[in-house]
Amino acid sequence: MGTTSGSGGDRADEAYAHWSRLHGGLDPRGSWWVSRWVRLTHACARPLARRGVHPDVVTLAGVLLTATVPALAALGAAWPLVAVVPLVGAAVLDGVDGALAAQTGTDSAWGRVLDAVADRCADLLLLASLGVLGAPWWLVAAVAGLTLLLEYARAGAQAAGMTGPGAVTVWERPSRVLVAAFTAASCAAAWAARAAGVDVLPDVDGAVLATTGAVAGLGLALVGTAHVLRAARSALR
Repeated sequence: MGTTSGSGGDRADEAYAHWSRLHGGLDPRGSWWVSRWVRLTHACARPLARRGVHPDVVTLAGVLLTATVPALAALGAAWPLVAVVPLVGAAVLDGVDGALAAQTGTDSAWGRVLDAVADRCADLLLLASLGVLGAPWWLVAAVAGLTLLLEYARAGAQAAGMTGPGAVTVWERPSRVLVAAFTAASCAAAWAARAAGVDVLPDVDGAVLATTGAVAGLGLALVGTAHVLRAARSALR
């Protein structure tokens, strides 16, 4: 298997081109955050490509790492803050597997299917962490259902002929990661404040913060689903 060669500029252009092909021709250089994210994931993938690591291994590793998030969050106290570390690591791996496939020439239809399944498993694990932290499980289930509906609508529209994701919504993978990470960190901070004798907001505990995170996720999921459905309708007329 070969790796990407050439100057740093050439490598960046190839990384942008690969991302664009997978996202319906969108140019990642139009967003400061996306362009940096693409370059970061490709930089992380290069040492793995040199060692011949298969992208599917990275995909599965990301899911296993995400599975530790609700497990750590369930320990309470400051552990939800610790859970943010594998949460962020798994989010990076989610981009590294595609970059690795591009650099090693192992991009395949099966790899894209596996990546989609892994993403949905990771989504559900992240949302489960909100329930573990104290959000009502019915609310967590509602957010999970809408998240799956958004992705099902997108996949159905793509099968029917829509090119690319249709729309980049407010409830994509980065948003789901941020909601889970911020909620976990907030719950740990609330515990630390109480342990230190600071009780500025006595009625705000971990359960309240987790519920707030789940409500935010529900609102973003509603907007995101409506956005995808509108884009699909426009693209398939």
